[in-house]
Amino acid sequence: MSIIAEGYNSFETDKTPEGTVMFLPDPKAVIGLLQSGKLKDHILLAEGGTTTFLAPALSMGAIGVLTLSGAPESHLGILSREFQIPCIMTTYLCDSDSRYVTGGNNGAHFAAVTAALNGKRVRLHCTDGDLGRVELLA
Repeated sequence: MSIIAEGYNSFETDKTPEGTVMFLPDPKAVIGLLQSGKLKDHILLAEGGTTTFLAPALSMGAIGVLTLSGAPESHLGILSREFQIPCIMTTYLCDSDSRYVTGGNNGAHFAAVTAALNGKRVRLHCTDGDLGRVELLA
């Protein structure tokens, strides 16, 4: 198993969704994905844990979510539990020392994580109560 990234696990689940990571920077991107009919092909990547614009994707059957910041206690963490959608928050790359810093300038960190994950096929592992893992698939 090739674990590329980790983060806070929103809730424990045996679900191991697989899909291509798609960065959704704004509501327009979410609407485009929903209109494409390919929602279930993707693991959604958003910047924050309060990203309420993902709510339509959650209610329409998103299979997994990654965030660059936020915590399981955030709005998105709560929604992911309610909809039983595996969600890994404040995701960081395992081969990097770069981490999200509350109140810090996180632009370079966000860009690095997004570049490493966006467009990649992954599997989420959320069986641990605290730590979620992102496995890179071939």
